[in-house]
Amino acid sequence: MSSEYALELCGVWKKYSISEFFHRSVREEIVGLFKHKTGDALSKDEFWALKDVNLALKRGDVVGLYGANGAGKTTILKIISSITYPTLGSVAVNGTVAPLIEVGAGFHPDLTGRENIYVNGTIIGMEIKDIRARMPGIIAFSELEGFIDMPVKKYSSGMYLRLGFAVAVNSSAEILLFDEILSVSDVDFQNKCINKIRELKQDNRTIIMVSHNLNLLRETADSIYLIKDSTAVLMPW
Repeated sequence: MSSEYALELCGVWKKYSISEFFHRSVREEIVGLFKHKTGDALSKDEFWALKDVNLALKRGDVVGLYGANGAGKTTILKIISSITYPTLGSVAVNGTVAPLIEVGAGFHPDLTGRENIYVNGTIIGMEIKDIRARMPGIIAFSELEGFIDMPVKKYSSGMYLRLGFAVAVNSSAEILLFDEILSVSDVDFQNKCINKIRELKQDNRTIIMVSHNLNLLRETADSIYLIKDSTAVLMPW
């Protein structure tokens, strides 16, 4: 992969079994990777979550993924962030990745917001000294100063979103993945996030956003892919 590209998916297919879809472990995913790597036939109860997906993003690209529930949008993000692996095809990632795929993912409910900044920052590859240095900016961006030392199990979904987004965008990650994260925020914070995404683009960060809000994607993305029938098609602008 050329150094100008941040990531590239070439002919990516992802197979799931209905009986395993909701409770498959990471170990089983890895076993399945080798078990099904060379086969493109479907066994009983299996289905293709992705079919021959091809994406190539240059550094600084902001790309939107749009489509119905279950189309495969989140699966694409999970493959890019190595949460799961393709059955067929190749994935090349050139840079550190900060995934914000689920609101509250990577947070421990019994830890405070401040403590969870350290946990979440470490998960996406930040060093402790770097987290400590960025802590004031993360807290300020989240606007949770009055709640930052409260256990996050008492947070609303919107507060989780604020904290997770603040950690991700204040990290040094070169590739950011956002899955419907603006849908649970209020209008003012949503506008703040949009402005931050534009700022990150100017800083040559690569961003993939999943959303059901087509107007939001048109406002922020350089291009939008429609994910339909488990494949990706570039939408006309």
